[in-house]
Amino acid sequence: MTLPLMPKATAVWLVENTSLTFAQIAEFCGLHELEVNGIADGEVAQGMKGFDPIANNQLTVEEIRRCEADPAARLKLKHNPAAEGETKRRGPRYTPLSKRQDRPSAIAWLVKFHPELADSQIARLVGTTKPTIQSIRDRTHWNMSNIHPVDPVALGLCKQVELDAAVEKAARKKAAAQEALMSDEERVRLMETSQSLHSAPEPRLPSSVSGFENFTLADMTDPRGEEEEDEGSTLVDADSLFNLPRSAPEEEDGDKGDK
Repeated sequence: MTLPLMPKATAVWLVENTSLTFAQIAEFCGLHELEVNGIADGEVAQGMKGFDPIANNQLTVEEIRRCEADPAARLKLKHNPAAEGETKRRGPRYTPLSKRQDRPSAIAWLVKFHPELADSQIARLVGTTKPTIQSIRDRTHWNMSNIHPVDPVALGLCKQVELDAAVEKAARKKAAAQEALMSDEERVRLMETSQSLHSAPEPRLPSSVSGFENFTLADMTDPRGEEEEDEGSTLVDADSLFNLPRSAPEEEDGDKGDK
């Protein structure tokens, strides 16, 4: 969604000069509803001069009146033909010089209260570098004794919606990593009763025969099997074994008769 110029200053002007709801102003300016509430209470954007979106050709009076009459309606930015074809410049977040000294405090707050955030997410939120984040994590920063955790939203270094989106993304990533390490039994415990009853049971071997899943007798052959079969097929008698002279059967019978 395209945001107006100077969104926070525009929100200040809309809070002071219109009866729009906080949700309408927050969505139009790309802010969190609590930020708009803080602007109305004087806790956020103190001393900031409002930026008139009507005088700067971003809104029309008719559009504001339409949304004031219908709280469910949403403000639409006035079409600017000069902005057609523009591409958003990609690069590191720009931090004003007056707020750069507050970045270590914001990093300390994020590290303390949102340890699930990755260094890349913190660097994108606050506009800092990974070595600075690591030094604050390890408490080796040169000015660590003077660093006190402060909410980066209160310091104006990032928006509440950006912080919420980063925390939600980190939580989803952490939950996915934990689910990948869970066993099948733990997954079944977390499943609903209707799902677990309809899930097919997984085949398992008894614990007494565990480790023999890949055991088979199909490929086990005795290299000496063929030789033993060949030797067993040729029968050897005692005469041929001891080289005894063979006598005719008739002579042996005659000798027995004479005796």
